[in-house]
Amino acid sequence: MLTASAAHAAMNFCAAPAMQTSERTNADPGVKALVNAVQSHVDDRPRPRVTLHTEGTLPHEGIRDESIEAEKDLDLMRDAALAWRATGNERYLHLVDRFLLAWTTTYRPSFNPIDETNFESLILAYDLTASALPVKTRNAANAFIGKMVNGYVADIDKQPRPLKGTYRNNWQSHRVKLIAMGAFTIDDRKLINAAQRLFVEHIGDNIAPDGATVDFAERDALHYVTYDLQPLVTAALAARRHNRNWLRERAPSGAKLADALDWLTPYALGAKMHDEFVHSSVAFDAKRREAGLPGFTGQWEPKNAAELFHLAARLDGRYAPVALRLAPTPPAWLAVCLPLAAR
Repeated sequence: MLTASAAHAAMNFCAAPAMQTSERTNADPGVKALVNAVQSHVDDRPRPRVTLHTEGTLPHEGIRDESIEAEKDLDLMRDAALAWRATGNERYLHLVDRFLLAWTTTYRPSFNPIDETNFESLILAYDLTASALPVKTRNAANAFIGKMVNGYVADIDKQPRPLKGTYRNNWQSHRVKLIAMGAFTIDDRKLINAAQRLFVEHIGDNIAPDGATVDFAERDALHYVTYDLQPLVTAALAARRHNRNWLRERAPSGAKLADALDWLTPYALGAKMHDEFVHSSVAFDAKRREAGLPGFTGQWEPKNAAELFHLAARLDGRYAPVALRLAPTPPAWLAVCLPLAAR
């Protein structure tokens, strides 16, 4: 177990409001909306599961529905952490403590990044509250995050190079995101170096010099371009808090994350259009289309990239006009976490 002095978060991903007065909180509609949403769940009990599984399943298959319901806990603890930072109300901190301890002592990482991508919310909740949590919870969270990150790094590093399949498409983006967020949060130098190395490797594997992604070639869908890039932008935001500019980090091939965002921008602005999944090489895409799931046929809806571009705007302000055109306000958690676009 880590010592009390070692168990603390260091990333500070969110530029969250620092213990505002009640008058200031009430004057900010974004903070007020988030606080009100958390308040309605302040007495909820956590619903941790040992396993989660949604990847490759349709609604009502396997444990998909139960997993999605349980995952709501992860976003709730993140939002409660933000509400505590904004108001200083100890009830929100106690909620984070209960949920964080329950999940980090119950869940067993599967190292399936699609099933586990939403653990970014747990990492953020810990990052926001670690200094005020009981030692027992801090130690449990540090151990859990360390186990998850080390497991993902070990899994990637045992793969033959060059990386192929799900180790170069969107799955790898989600692995890299969890590695980066976890490594910076627990301030592990070895894992931070691994995150940097794997991020650059993935940019080279996934993004062509013109900005097109492997996922677009495989799936013929902008849905998967967005799904591929959003975790990479989130990883870059984690790195930015440590003065690392991953947006412009260049792979040996010459590719950069900024190139991929620039490639997607004309589609987001409606200057280009795309019919989704027409030539996808993945059978599950056809299965979802036949099941009538929205978004798996017809033209891509640019608004589906709104959160991606609102996140990207926190890295580089030139993406702010795109984000605002897609949605006039960012998601509530982001509006409180990082209220201002970068310059």
